[in-house]
Amino acid sequence: MLRTQTSLSTWSQERSMKCLVLLGLVAFSDCIVNEDHEKSSSENNMLNNFLKEHAYRLYQTSSLGSNIATHLLRNFQDVMGNITIGTPPQEFQVVFDSASFDLWVPSVFCMSPTCSSHVMFRHIESSTFPPIRNTFSIEYCSGSMKGVDAHDNVQIGDLVSTDQPFGLSMKQLGFEGMPFDGVFGLNYPNLSFTGGIPIFDNLKNQSAVSELVFAIYLSKSKLEGNVVMFGGLDHRYYQGVLNWIPLIQAGDRHVQMDRITMKRQDIACSGGCEALVDTGTSLTLGPRRLVDNILRLIGAMPRTTFHVLGPITCPLLSSINGINYSLPAQAYTITDSSDDCYTIFKENTASASTETWILGDVFLRQYFSVYDQGNDRIGLAQTV
Repeated sequence: MLRTQTSLSTWSQERSMKCLVLLGLVAFSDCIVNEDHEKSSSENNMLNNFLKEHAYRLYQTSSLGSNIATHLLRNFQDVMGNITIGTPPQEFQVVFDSASFDLWVPSVFCMSPTCSSHVMFRHIESSTFPPIRNTFSIEYCSGSMKGVDAHDNVQIGDLVSTDQPFGLSMKQLGFEGMPFDGVFGLNYPNLSFTGGIPIFDNLKNQSAVSELVFAIYLSKSKLEGNVVMFGGLDHRYYQGVLNWIPLIQAGDRHVQMDRITMKRQDIACSGGCEALVDTGTSLTLGPRRLVDNILRLIGAMPRTTFHVLGPITCPLLSSINGINYSLPAQAYTITDSSDDCYTIFKENTASASTETWILGDVFLRQYFSVYDQGNDRIGLAQTV
């Protein structure tokens, strides 16, 4: 899970935007970049208002085939869906995060204010919950989470992982105002903080899915129609060719980006840099100096923690393994009820030894993504 503090940037309607182009992504990297889900109060307020205006029930479905299950999600600033834990089942809203490793939810014994505002797991009410085992902790850029290892039955849609290891948070910071209860990690199992087998791997071990493959479809509407698929993919959610990008090293989903250009001039990532395709990140994050340079070049003006821009007309282009991926202007902006326009560029505060960019939901809403863990590759195709 990327653990980077994020906030938004506002854009006005008085300036024009120059062309911004991202070029040349190929698979590469052996480092883990950490990120949390803390957001600024301004972003939280906008998120909460947006969710109230577009509230809808979270549904779940499955049975595209004998070994493929789909689960409907909700997406605005995070990719969220519902799961159940225990017997009888207790329901939680979780972030489906392709870059983190563990599943965890708040414990009923958690005394942190962030826990009291969310659903907490009541272990005493579950007949399949064994005694608690070891403790663990996760450090964030702007907070922390401490908890205990637990085991119980976890269900997502029609898929059930029995005796699934997960974490119960006893103390947590940095999740104030978040609309989700916990995190559902979907990354490789090698760096699990709880030390247990991640749920996706357990589903494969228990023959609930036939392949270590999951896919994410994010609707352009940002809220309704988002889907995660386990054990395979549904071709109805993308069009054209599914292009595969091999990972050089298993264990994370970093890729190498050749450069970022504007009007054919390099403005960042000169000589190559690292990037990560991440469902747990809302925006496009990069080093502060380079993000500031992009904001300056596109005509942004600072206003407290925001940036004001004018009308946006230029598409954003990425090239991954020689394949061009275009993002229309409306894909990388967010407009609120006051017609303020927010940028998707923000500083990545996580420390990294190399220049690193994070491509989050803004990119994934345009491109169907497949994570083939068994073959260490990622697939991308145009969404329907």
